[in-house]
Amino acid sequence: MKLNEIRDNPGARKSRVRVGRGIGSGLGKTAGRGQKGQTSRSGVSIYGFEGGQMPLHMRIPKRGFNNPFAKDYAEVNVGAIQKALDAGKLSSDGTIDHAALKAAGLARGGKDGVRLLGKGAIKAKLAFRVAGVSAGARQAVEAAGGSIEVIEVVPASEKAAAKKGTTRAAAKKKAKA
Repeated sequence: MKLNEIRDNPGARKSRVRVGRGIGSGLGKTAGRGQKGQTSRSGVSIYGFEGGQMPLHMRIPKRGFNNPFAKDYAEVNVGAIQKALDAGKLSSDGTIDHAALKAAGLARGGKDGVRLLGKGAIKAKLAFRVAGVSAGARQAVEAAGGSIEVIEVVPASEKAAAKKGTTRAAAKKKAKA
């Protein structure tokens, strides 16, 4: 093999299709849009339109419900915390909160805080500061001699309202008056 023999694999570099560039190109004149009609013209937006027949996405039954007020917790099991302690990713001194769990790579997401779940076993005596805790997790932590402080996470919208001086309670009082 020589330098002048080096070539790309066939089909590795594909040039883009240039429509409306003469008969010989195969996509001249109407540029593959056919003749006349709505789709031959620009600005057409009929994806999902079925000629007046009820479209498929409207015929299919809808199921479920997406709660816009649902809390978004990062769920962490006590067994995973014990594993992180054993691996040295998490230190047992001080309180363990959302920031500490995030730094250890245990809590992903959770804009409303961390919820502690009871899967697995915990041996270390730890102090937790979390937004929620299951009954099994509370039992496991307290059995190991630890403590749990449940904090109320205030949503960003309520923080902003409090900053302006218009909390929900103040708004209700205003409405009654």
